[in-house]
Amino acid sequence: MKKLILAAMTASLLATPMAASAQSRTVIKERPGRTVVVEKSRHGQNVRRTVVRQQPVRYTNWQRGQRFDRNRAPNYRQIDYRAYRQRGVYAPPRGYQWVQSGNDAVLIAIASGLIGAVIGGAIGN
Repeated sequence: MKKLILAAMTASLLATPMAASAQSRTVIKERPGRTVVVEKSRHGQNVRRTVVRQQPVRYTNWQRGQRFDRNRAPNYRQIDYRAYRQRGVYAPPRGYQWVQSGNDAVLIAIASGLIGAVIGGAIGN
């Protein structure tokens, strides 16, 4: 019984500094790769700090019929099909748009996000 009480007291003593440090930090915004934290300084003032974490670049092999998620698309941006006509990118039908994902051109439906076509390597060097 004494060992159990001694172990509980030791655990509570070790956990006290961690609980105190957790109370002085407040995470106010979190995104993939970036976190904004508000901390108390030594003088009691709030200090806003942005923590940026590098994440490895993940390339997704998109396929027709999948739902497009722009958070999983490296170098995501809407592209103008006229600049890539020689590489097979054609005028999008009504309700669709071309976007870049890595070096690929992906035709997605604006309303549903479904992929209509993928042209691999269309936006390479």
